[in-house]
Amino acid sequence: MNIASSSAAVPQARFDLIPLLLIAALALGALPLVGSASSWATLTIAGLAMGLIVFVIASGLTLVFGLMDVLNFGHGVFIALGAFVATTVMGAMGGFVASPSLAANLGAVAVAALAGIVSAAALGLVFERVLVRPVYGMHLKQILITMGGMIIGEELIKLVWGPQMIPLQPPESLRGALVVGDVAVEKFRLVAVVVGLLVFAGLLWLLNRTKLGLLIRAGVQDREMVESLGYRIRRLFVAVFVAGSGLAGLGGVLWGLYQQSVIPQIGAQVNTLIFIVIIIGGLGSTLGCFAGALLVGLMANYCGFLAPKAALFSNIALMVAVLLWRPQGLYPVSHR
Repeated sequence: MNIASSSAAVPQARFDLIPLLLIAALALGALPLVGSASSWATLTIAGLAMGLIVFVIASGLTLVFGLMDVLNFGHGVFIALGAFVATTVMGAMGGFVASPSLAANLGAVAVAALAGIVSAAALGLVFERVLVRPVYGMHLKQILITMGGMIIGEELIKLVWGPQMIPLQPPESLRGALVVGDVAVEKFRLVAVVVGLLVFAGLLWLLNRTKLGLLIRAGVQDREMVESLGYRIRRLFVAVFVAGSGLAGLGGVLWGLYQQSVIPQIGAQVNTLIFIVIIIGGLGSTLGCFAGALLVGLMANYCGFLAPKAALFSNIALMVAVLLWRPQGLYPVSHR
């Protein structure tokens, strides 16, 4: 038999464009409802920026669940810690924050983001060793013990930073908006868009184009086989959990700057939103998380403008609609 013709006969999986086209359909469908093209463009850019911030936050949880099968309902504590650490760092770098120099301002945000990532990752290491490791494979116990961990974490945050709201203003040159014609775009939202796209590209590259990503995915499918080759899967899984926690810390910094304030319950407030995102996208799917986050961000902004009262449950309605269409989410993970 001709090998070339045999291999050519094997059907190739096609990339599913429909969920991504759904994002474009939602945006274009909102245009006649909004009426004004400039208002629509402003809302769309704001929605995409919000969606990318939510993606950064949710990507850590998607990574942990998709690769480790861990339901971490305490993910919000990493978000809150990253946000509060950012308030301390930004406060200590007052000269850079108040400087008119864009480079100094971006440097302050970068240092705050790095501090948020490192602190959340360190907490994630403790979280995994103390709370998660004893309950691998037991989803109900994972939910209960990680929720308890989040409650304890929030109380510790109150002990350190207090229970009151703390302002977290963007640096001087990132405040306000850029006006192009009749379209106004907040400067910080542009930074959030860039960071979100970089995180998305980095995750896809790491998981699909590197040896580390291959080992992690292979370990999920057949742990014994990978360990027989001499690799320590447990260490790889710990690294995944720490990386997911660090991404939540980064997302907390971005969300705090986006909201311009932080409270100890910030993680719990965002938790509901990120679970909606990963359910819409397909549990454990990075691409699905990305598409789901953009849909949620756009829906929240359009509904907030067109029907403010409906904005409170618009994302839940979106989740229900998607699940009625695709019960496993937009991009279901094949091994689940």
